[in-house]
Amino acid sequence: MKIAKKLHFSIVVTVVHFCIAQADFAPYFYDNGPYIQNGNLALFSLSEDTAVGTHIYSLNGTDPEGQEVRYGLAFDPGSKQYFRVDPVSGNITLVEKLDREKQDSIDVLVSITDGRSKVVERVTVFVMDANDEKPEFQNMPAIVNVLETAQSGSSLFQVQALDRDTGSGGSINYYLQGAQSSLFSIDRHSGVLRIRSGETLDYEKSKTHFVTVIAKDGGGDFNGREQFMSSSASLTINVVDQQDTPPSFIGTPYFGFVYEVSLPGSEVYRVLAKDGDAGNPNPIVYSMDDGDDGVFGINKTNGRITLLTQPGNLKREIFNIIVRASEVGENGKLLDYGTTPVVIRVVDLNNNPPTFYGEHGPQNTFQLTMNEHPPEGEILRGLKITVNDSDQGANAKFNLRLIGPGRMLRVVPQTVLNEAQVTILVDDSSSMDYEKYQFLTYKLLAVEIDTPERFSATADIIIHLLDTNDNAPKFSSDYYIARIPENSPGGSNVVSVTATDPDSGRWGEVRYSIYGSGADLFLIQPASGIIYTQPWASLDAELRSKYNFYVKAEDTEGKYSLAEVFVTVLDLNDHSPAFNQNLLEKTMVIGAPVMIQAVDEDAEEPNNVIEYSIMKADPDNIFDINTSTGEIVLKSYVKSMAIVQNITKQKECIWSVVVQARDQGQPSFSTTAVLKIDITEATQLGGGPLSTFLMQSRDKPLQILAMLAGVIGTMVVVTVTISTATFMRNKRSNRVLPHRRVRRRPQKPSQGWSTWTLPRPFGRGWGRGGGGAPADKFSVSRGEEEGVEAEKVTVEVVENINYNNNVTVGDAGWVGLGSLRPLPLAHPPPPCAPALPPPASQYHWAVPTVSGGGGGDGQGQEETEEQRGPDEQGAGV
Repeated sequence: MKIAKKLHFSIVVTVVHFCIAQADFAPYFYDNGPYIQNGNLALFSLSEDTAVGTHIYSLNGTDPEGQEVRYGLAFDPGSKQYFRVDPVSGNITLVEKLDREKQDSIDVLVSITDGRSKVVERVTVFVMDANDEKPEFQNMPAIVNVLETAQSGSSLFQVQALDRDTGSGGSINYYLQGAQSSLFSIDRHSGVLRIRSGETLDYEKSKTHFVTVIAKDGGGDFNGREQFMSSSASLTINVVDQQDTPPSFIGTPYFGFVYEVSLPGSEVYRVLAKDGDAGNPNPIVYSMDDGDDGVFGINKTNGRITLLTQPGNLKREIFNIIVRASEVGENGKLLDYGTTPVVIRVVDLNNNPPTFYGEHGPQNTFQLTMNEHPPEGEILRGLKITVNDSDQGANAKFNLRLIGPGRMLRVVPQTVLNEAQVTILVDDSSSMDYEKYQFLTYKLLAVEIDTPERFSATADIIIHLLDTNDNAPKFSSDYYIARIPENSPGGSNVVSVTATDPDSGRWGEVRYSIYGSGADLFLIQPASGIIYTQPWASLDAELRSKYNFYVKAEDTEGKYSLAEVFVTVLDLNDHSPAFNQNLLEKTMVIGAPVMIQAVDEDAEEPNNVIEYSIMKADPDNIFDINTSTGEIVLKSYVKSMAIVQNITKQKECIWSVVVQARDQGQPSFSTTAVLKIDITEATQLGGGPLSTFLMQSRDKPLQILAMLAGVIGTMVVVTVTISTATFMRNKRSNRVLPHRRVRRRPQKPSQGWSTWTLPRPFGRGWGRGGGGAPADKFSVSRGEEEGVEAEKVTVEVVENINYNNNVTVGDAGWVGLGSLRPLPLAHPPPPCAPALPPPASQYHWAVPTVSGGGGGDGQGQEETEEQRGPDEQGAGV
């Protein structure tokens, strides 16, 4: 095929060279070989476990003229169509499930066309095996009959199974499953079943054996992973019996009994034996081999053992008899046999019940007197009890039990054979309480254990308890809550406490007492427990409303318990609200409230809850009051002084308001006060924010003091900071400054004394004449080095309000700048600043000045000179 295509291609080239217009060659598939996934599908194989919908192959071809090709698939008529092809891409998809065991190859017609010519080829797709089949047994299940005498290793059966898979998936190995594999074995390759080496079959042990055989293949790929498949089948092996087993007795061991009332000839026991070869059994006969002493006999056919003499003639209590069972052959000959022991016991009749005895013979009531709460484990020695059963052996074995309230006592021993001394022990001391039981009644019960009659006997045990002081008084409550009005007179009952002591007699008597920090105002009656106030006590809820203390209940031997008492003094409405004054004066700024406040000294609500109201106002209907806080405000329509003056024609707007303060107690108390209200209008003060603050806080002196303290503190901190910084700077520079002198300037006659006006609070202008002009100034001249002119500095003189700090400057006009201060007046001024300064003739006012450059106000300035002598060099400022 490959050679033909090449020749065809050569012809096409020739035609194209000479006759290009007439050339039209058919399309063709590309060559492909094994394991190639594209081409014409030849030599392609596919595993049967390939999933439906899988892309398995791609048809691939071309057209010599380069025309676009289309692909197609077709199957023989009547064949299942396993594949589908995309005509454009040539991709082939599996559309039907494959099964190699049904069809191992698929014939397919593949085609390729360029629209004019079409090429069709038949190819065969081989279906490859996958391990998807289980082994199938051919001769199972089966039943096999085997003699029990078959030899070890004998072949019993050959198992056959078939697997339709190929390769390792079709190979089979055989195995046995379950417990029977220990008795049988199977050849894993041939499937031959044998009796395992060293084992034999026994019909008497097991008549049938069920063997499960597993057939497992060698494994193979399935869906991309290795898979092993197996099947199982059952084989039934029936064992055929042979005469090889002696007789065996049924129901062993054997025990018979002879009673003291048994008669000669009575049956003692019956034995039963069977031939061990159950498939073909022989008859059995019985006989005695040993141990009967001639006093027992046995029936040889039914195995019935009988007594041959009176029971009183029996010399032993127990007889061990050996009985033989023999097989009888066809000719009456005794064949194989088996033996078994039969134990016959001579038994006394249970005709005596247990009996209780005291010190003087049989007794069924025992009494004892003792204190309550004896130590646990103590023996009740006052009880002397003996129990006895006159029978023998098992008939004389019985149990002892105590039946009564709780588990306070226990009996020892609990199991008795024939006779025993009975001991009663204390098991729960706390439950033996006189307050619960004055006496305890128990039943002492003796009951036989192993006899069918279960004879029994009872005895009453009565214990009288004596009381001891084992309880402390106990209050009816851990705490008591009492309430008493504050106006209760001395000696009033507060609360009654109760404690009980369940002990009897004098141990049950209770005495009461109280103690604690809150018990000073109270007493208690020792016998009744009634708590009352001291005769002199006066309760006041406003001073103290809560008391708590302890009450103690104690018996005659000092055992006690405590409880806590809480006493609440109930507040009464016994105080009226009170204003700090009956006549109050307030200044009201329009738009701001004024507040009044009354105090009620009662301790609790609602007695101390105050409600305010306006009783009377002149003029009327001008004020509102907040009933809870006492804030008084003008009516909403009063918004200016003009409205106020329109209401009243008086110039002074001082109105009287009668305010009532009433508490909410029952009965209710009230008080009144007259409030004088001076109404003014808020104005913007000239002093700026400080003046405004002072005016707004005129009714709050503490707020003003706090503000002043803050300002002074800030100034002190700033001053200390500046001084420290200056000192540190001078210290670092370590310079010696020139000494400054101040020369007093003579007064000009034409100028006269300057008019001094002390500054007014919050005033804008101050200084000379009060017109805002600067005060007298100092002219300061700094020291110069040689050849350097002095620098003039202008310093304003600020008035020193604190006159006590002023000092007088001497007549010598030169002083150091460090001592430069305003000169004091001859006499301290009065508290208020005068309107005019005093006459010039009465005071010698010296204003120190220093010279310097720079312009002033042009009045009274004079040049000063600085003289530096040799002795003044190096003087500090």
